[in-house]
Amino acid sequence: MKKLFIAAFALLMIGKVNAQEKSSGLSFGIKGGVSFSNIIKTDDSDFKTDYLTGYNAGVFISIPIVDRLSFQPEVMFSQKGYKSERTGLLNNGTFTQTTNWIEVPILAAINVASGFNLYLGPQISFLTKTTNKYEGDFNSSQQTKYEDDADKFKKSIAGGVLGAGFDITKNISLNGRYALDFQKNNENGTTETPAFKNQVWQAGLALKF
Repeated sequence: MKKLFIAAFALLMIGKVNAQEKSSGLSFGIKGGVSFSNIIKTDDSDFKTDYLTGYNAGVFISIPIVDRLSFQPEVMFSQKGYKSERTGLLNNGTFTQTTNWIEVPILAAINVASGFNLYLGPQISFLTKTTNKYEGDFNSSQQTKYEDDADKFKKSIAGGVLGAGFDITKNISLNGRYALDFQKNNENGTTETPAFKNQVWQAGLALKF
């Protein structure tokens, strides 16, 4: 994953240098913050979940198009997942699933007022790792079922982003966004893991150069 970030950073830097020759308003930046994720079930299973706290970080380029409208591609690392209190004969405790993603949002940035921007657009997410944590009594066969379900998750998913940002200074901004996957992470679901879509709220800071 480190190699992927280095490659993404290099590509963004190359894009910055080339675009600077054509546009004086281009800016490059880094961003990061906290994520609050959960899932939206797409079946009728009796599976209750709570939000999971994680983090996000990445790089971006802002390319002016016309007055008050910019094009902002990003490369982000994002954590998603959920917590679930499980009770039954075979398991009794807290199950936590954390998924790590490399995401590529392709956003339109709209300057609606001085220092205030709206962001919206599609994104593609690439699954890099799934970690399951078992707190309580989970027997080995039940844990194996959770792990097998996770192995069947889709490795790439299309989604969308809607957010807002406020410029604290010329180079520092506070931002928040909501991201929703348009595709199910697991197509049909099982009795242990329902069919679901990821959703995440994110808040953090961005630094422009």
